[in-house]
Amino acid sequence: MGLKEGIEAEVDGVLATSWSPREGRDVPEAEDVALGSGAVKLDVAMLYADLAESTRIAMTLPAWLAAEIAKAFLATSCRIIRYHGGHIRSFDGDRVMGVFIGDDKCVRAAKAAFQINWTVIHVLRPKFSKYGHLAENGIVINHGTGIDAGQVFVARTGIRRNNDLVWIGRAPNIAAKLASVRESTYTTYVTDVVFSQLDEHTYYHYPPDRSAKRIMWELWEWRDAPAKMKDVIYRSNWWWRPPSG
Repeated sequence: MGLKEGIEAEVDGVLATSWSPREGRDVPEAEDVALGSGAVKLDVAMLYADLAESTRIAMTLPAWLAAEIAKAFLATSCRIIRYHGGHIRSFDGDRVMGVFIGDDKCVRAAKAAFQINWTVIHVLRPKFSKYGHLAENGIVINHGTGIDAGQVFVARTGIRRNNDLVWIGRAPNIAAKLASVRESTYTTYVTDVVFSQLDEHTYYHYPPDRSAKRIMWELWEWRDAPAKMKDVIYRSNWWWRPPSG
């Protein structure tokens, strides 16, 4: 069979698929989903953390330094996501996708977002400031995090020995788009679906003396929102220091 015929047969096979989705209770690994017609339906909170200006970083800085920045950002983001019970299921260049399930999935995703922001501000920037290349090229390490929640359809795609899971639904797409927003010092963007499920600790900031609590979020107009999307979006520039010990 030639390549042309193979391509046509592959598409015909996909079109002939009779899906057999099952309700999921756990975040699946690739081997948990059948390559043919298997799929999992899952209620999740999807978090994307995206390193800002990665193209400029890669084209301006020495390759080894650009690689170290990306590696440090992704490694620390993964550590934070996993600490809060999230599952790492995808890397896309300079960004990572975390999947959260459970009744408090949005709370844990928001905590992870705040701690990723703390890490960028208080760890990555200071530690990489010793390299003059960043200041010389006007580069400040920054990022964005987007979170949305809803039902996803998880399927396994590709060919034998070369396949992975795809996450189909609004939540992964919207979270990824929100993670790419760059406005002032705001780094965390969530939909109203997520915002409505936050708890007191991810909604308010309390000073040490527990006086005059402050809301950590504000309404934001998403001018580039996908068509037909009417959701209210909230944004925050707050950070949350990870626990020690």
